[in-house]
Amino acid sequence: MSDMKVDQILTQIRALREQTGVAKSGMVEADSFAVNAPSNVNFGAMLKESINAVNSTQKASGALAAAFEAGAKDVSLTEVMVNMQKSEVAFKAVVEVRNKFVDAYQEVMRMSM
Repeated sequence: MSDMKVDQILTQIRALREQTGVAKSGMVEADSFAVNAPSNVNFGAMLKESINAVNSTQKASGALAAAFEAGAKDVSLTEVMVNMQKSEVAFKAVVEVRNKFVDAYQEVMRMSM
């Protein structure tokens, strides 16, 4: 994945975070990447929270699409499409993070003791 695509994904993730109201407390911007300032961070909990956020985004997108298909007057096609794109970007970001973890794991397993 090129640096341009990574920058685009990071920009979209930040925009999604701002739209969903996720607090930025403890976040510091450094070299265009968000770095957690506190030293006592539970990585597992943070990962689980991120996956749950992506899951809820996808569920909300699906519910909005179902409402549009059912003929709800207060749901526009534009709103449905934007929410579907948001959930797709969030899911792709999670998949890329997973891929990086797998690559890192494989690299560690290839190291000699």
